[in-house]
Amino acid sequence: MSRRSRTPVVVLSSLDPVERDAVVVGLLMDSPRVVAVRHDIHDDEGGGQIRRVVADATGTVEDETVPLEHACLSCAVREDALPTLARLAADGRWDAIVLALPVSAESLPVVRALGWAMRPREPLARLRLADVVTTVDLATFEHDLLGDDLLDERELALTLEDRRSVGEALAAQVTHADVVLVSGEASPVASDLLDHVRAADSRRVDGRYGVDVHELVAREHRVVEGERRLDPWYAAPVPGAPTAHGVWTLDLRSDRPLHPERLVHEVHRLGDGPFRARGRFWVPSRPDTLCVWDGAGGQLSIGAAGPWGRRTPETRIVVTGTGDERPALVEAFEEILLTPAEMSRGLGEWLGRPDVLAPWLGDRTAA
Repeated sequence: MSRRSRTPVVVLSSLDPVERDAVVVGLLMDSPRVVAVRHDIHDDEGGGQIRRVVADATGTVEDETVPLEHACLSCAVREDALPTLARLAADGRWDAIVLALPVSAESLPVVRALGWAMRPREPLARLRLADVVTTVDLATFEHDLLGDDLLDERELALTLEDRRSVGEALAAQVTHADVVLVSGEASPVASDLLDHVRAADSRRVDGRYGVDVHELVAREHRVVEGERRLDPWYAAPVPGAPTAHGVWTLDLRSDRPLHPERLVHEVHRLGDGPFRARGRFWVPSRPDTLCVWDGAGGQLSIGAAGPWGRRTPETRIVVTGTGDERPALVEAFEEILLTPAEMSRGLGEWLGRPDVLAPWLGDRTAA
């Protein structure tokens, strides 16, 4: 099946239900051949369910609530989104579909599942991925990204177990998007901050009605390239930082590893603050393991991402913020690294040493 004959699907994420619905209405308003699917997950002690609303320019086509095996995003995609998209594409009434995700849902896992299902001979083979879009409110963007609010404190959590911060969800949405639709009161600081954290190859559109669905469906989302935007390995600073409005990006980089014990005791100095941080690092206790660093909204995720392979191990953490934390971050980074004297003794002394990073990186033998 040719690209031209496949029905395009635009994926929309947001942290604000009003913004999400306003974007959907705007895309449908002048597009009678476009249909939108909006999902909302409801999780309570009695079980989970998903509400599906299908609408086009004429109004609501469907409004149904169905039970889920588990109240989670992956179940919602597998059990309802995939069959609904296949059914709408087969209907023949619409030339494009907008999939509006549950509020605070991250687009990457959904797009990954859709890309898999859209391969030849798979259930969604007659569909193709168009632009991945997210919405941003500049009036609250700085606080949302760098503050320590949790999603459940704002009643935005996907499930009862969802303990993500607002910044963590927002960073994932903005970094993965092909198109960022910007609304809200103009703020030079927030505007610069957005340009520092969104993907370098993404497009920013100021005004939620500044783009129409025909622009979004004209392009094709590349799943692998989209995943790379969120891969800490490819984290890189924005040229020209700091800006005139005080937004800065630090490129903390060294060929030396982080000292495991000092990392455990001092991690709050690098990971607990009003900034966005991404990168990779290595430790002498497991020199073959590529470790990743990903933080926003006062929360930090550290994990193992497999072996370094042919890549030369290095430590690089890219940090973006708006306050006066830069000197303290540089100092903390240097103090947590192995010193040149420690490096000169080699890595042999780390063999058999207790692995204090096992709670974060998993079992060293398994890794």
